[in-house]
Amino acid sequence: MKELARRASGYVVAVVILIIGWQLLSWLIASPALPGPFKALSDLWRLRGELASESAVSAWRVTVSVLIGLALGAPIGLALGRSPVADAVFAPLIYLSYPVPKVVFLPVLLVLLGIYDAPKIALITLIVFFQTLVTARDAARAIPAASVLSVRSLGARPAAVFRHVVVPAAMPEIFTALRISTGTAIAVLFFSESVAGSTGLGYYIIDAWGRVAYGEMFAGIIAMALLGVILYEVIEAVELRVCRWTRAGRT
Repeated sequence: MKELARRASGYVVAVVILIIGWQLLSWLIASPALPGPFKALSDLWRLRGELASESAVSAWRVTVSVLIGLALGAPIGLALGRSPVADAVFAPLIYLSYPVPKVVFLPVLLVLLGIYDAPKIALITLIVFFQTLVTARDAARAIPAASVLSVRSLGARPAAVFRHVVVPAAMPEIFTALRISTGTAIAVLFFSESVAGSTGLGYYIIDAWGRVAYGEMFAGIIAMALLGVILYEVIEAVELRVCRWTRAGRT
């Protein structure tokens, strides 16, 4: 309860600082392209039904993508990290493909999968998959050999070692990668929705920009920011429950 109150108070302070800075910048620039925060918040409330609908579409796309990318990337990364033979075979493929910006594949995905949910989900899944895979692989490789040998000396089989040693040791790093990739996923979601399709917050923001409805545009930006914050807090809550030992020493 104390942790919840602390986080809530932190958000309140952050929002107040952002509103003050936003308002000062709006006065300084004095351009219709940057309306004040209260105009944007007013449009956010006025269009709350439409924005809620667009937010639900965007939330569906990014949530499904993150879950698929995590479900594929984490196990493969952990397996590569604990198998020198497999890592020697597949590591070069990772080194070649990981640095490539995944957004460049959007035109190909649009041609192959159409303009609806599939290409957007596939693109974000690729990003989450690679970030999770690389992090899980490195975390698994960094596990001290003594930790594994101590469990094996007690008669644990490889599956038990993987479940009770490798997975718990790598889990905090995997959640860190998940938080980072979720932020990237939101950015890519905006790009993909603004390029193709007619639904989602990305499309809504670009449409409002095209209509020179800057208050509505910033209302959409606020809605997308809220989506990112909600996803971040959900991941934080899941990590707190799954990785309780990492918070044991905190007050």
